[in-house]
Amino acid sequence: MDKNLLIAVLMGGPGSEREVSLASGAAVVKALRDEGCRAEAVDVHGREIHLPQGTALAFNVIHGTFGEDGTLQELLEKRGVPYTGAGVASSRVAFDKNLAKKKFIDAGVPTPRAEIVDVSSGVRLPEMAVPFVVKPPREGSSVGVHIVLKAEDAMAAMEDAARYGNDILVEQYVAGKELTVGILDGEALPIVHIAPRSGFYDMSNKYPWMSGGQGSDYYCPADLDEATTRCVQQAALAAHQALGIEIYSRVDVLLDADNRPYVLEANTIPGMTATSLLPKAAAAKGIAFGELCLRIADISLKLRL
Repeated sequence: MDKNLLIAVLMGGPGSEREVSLASGAAVVKALRDEGCRAEAVDVHGREIHLPQGTALAFNVIHGTFGEDGTLQELLEKRGVPYTGAGVASSRVAFDKNLAKKKFIDAGVPTPRAEIVDVSSGVRLPEMAVPFVVKPPREGSSVGVHIVLKAEDAMAAMEDAARYGNDILVEQYVAGKELTVGILDGEALPIVHIAPRSGFYDMSNKYPWMSGGQGSDYYCPADLDEATTRCVQQAALAAHQALGIEIYSRVDVLLDADNRPYVLEANTIPGMTATSLLPKAAAAKGIAFGELCLRIADISLKLRL
């Protein structure tokens, strides 16, 4: 791509993942500049975007609400500004776990069985028996997620999730390895095995620098046999395609004791620091962080110009 084009790196945002997004944005700006590009940081505070004059591409690293749910994408399209990553429709579907679950089921993607619980008239328990996982459908970074192993803990988990919306996703609990698969331009990257040092891969174990949590260990490529590796990558790619995601994503998968994969969700704006999971996967493929950022920018420009 033409490195003289001005790339505005959109970061921050009004959602709960603002601090993580600022870290991603700073890393992307540095990486693009190190590659010789003209990159400018744009800290987005509310729902208005002030782009520098001459912006040729908006590189979106606003995680979660506003940046990942199709809202920002729609605003940029109305202004005629090309942007990186998933489009309006695919962003909306991928961000809403309930809509994504239906797409997975319709496409035959292996995924935990689920129940949507309407709590608009009052919080209630699901019909599904424990153990299960309670998830607000439109939050990222495991915000409001609870693994319920005992029946007496179920109501508190439902009440907490109800703070984020009236249609709570309750999923079958699958014990096993936590894996994630980066997808770049239609290709599945090497698998990352996530090993939380305590509990599950929640906000504190994802971002211990923010919360003081114990963090996680990461292994890439994951120590899986060839057949299992191929099966997990195929499931992740099928999920990416079922949601119609453009350019790139990171798909979270659980692998049970019988080496059966269960797709949980696809992240359309995954973490983009040099040590984040998508860059780890790309590095294992021989793609350095700067090159990864360039590829995302180049593919996005070609798609949207």
